[in-house]
Amino acid sequence: MKKAILVVSFGTTYKDARKVTIDEIEKKIKHTFEDYDIRMAFTSHVILKILKNRDNIHIDTPEEALEKLRNEGYKDVIVQPLHVIPGSEFDYINNVVKKYKISNAFENIMIGRPLICFKGEEAGVPDDYSIMVDALTKQLPRNDTVILMGHGTNHIANAVYCCFESVLRDRGFQNVHVATVEGYPTLDRVIPNLMAKQSREVTLMPLLLVAGDHVKNDMVGESEDSWKNILESDGFKVKLYLHGLGENSNVQDIYIQHINDVINETFKNVGKTPKGI
Repeated sequence: MKKAILVVSFGTTYKDARKVTIDEIEKKIKHTFEDYDIRMAFTSHVILKILKNRDNIHIDTPEEALEKLRNEGYKDVIVQPLHVIPGSEFDYINNVVKKYKISNAFENIMIGRPLICFKGEEAGVPDDYSIMVDALTKQLPRNDTVILMGHGTNHIANAVYCCFESVLRDRGFQNVHVATVEGYPTLDRVIPNLMAKQSREVTLMPLLLVAGDHVKNDMVGESEDSWKNILESDGFKVKLYLHGLGENSNVQDIYIQHINDVINETFKNVGKTPKGI
């Protein structure tokens, strides 16, 4: 039976960033799951359009990739998102997968979960938050002040960022703060906390899969509203860690585990709306 793993990310227009993150994760998946063919798709139609017009590179949408797999006779498909939280991009992929389930286009199609999904308060359910903290331990300086830049969203899953900061506190990272570009908490919310602690030196670090547009522009760009320039104008000495999560081998291994969970059918309810919501 022909089997495939479709690796889906938001995508990036930066070739250098993609090479050390998305491409490396795909290589590890291919090496780990030798019985599966590996395919790639991006969810950002804006990025896909830029790549097509600027570089003449075509990368499939999730729909295009799954349709190709169906036409090529694949029967068993795993869709593994490379997103950080189960937000709108994950909903998009999940809805596409549901359509293919309903149509019985494949004998079996399942979707894995993003990096941070379950808190693990129920027996037998993993604590993705603590697993993620463990993965970041080698890059988080224990005694330095760090701001993790997340993407942020108006989706309900934006609550992941505040919960993740709470878990960091529980795990002893008292000086690590989470802020987002397009959601809450914001950088404006973090700065007063730094001043109250009299922290005058801070490291900026992405909580993003790739060190792409948000890092190169919103974090360290030349405009006066980049995070680096805002902090420096407030008197902070800023250090930079310009590596996406996808460069961290421990983070790469989390995606591997999530695929294994799908293969073992460990968590069949991923992507379903919890009761009471």
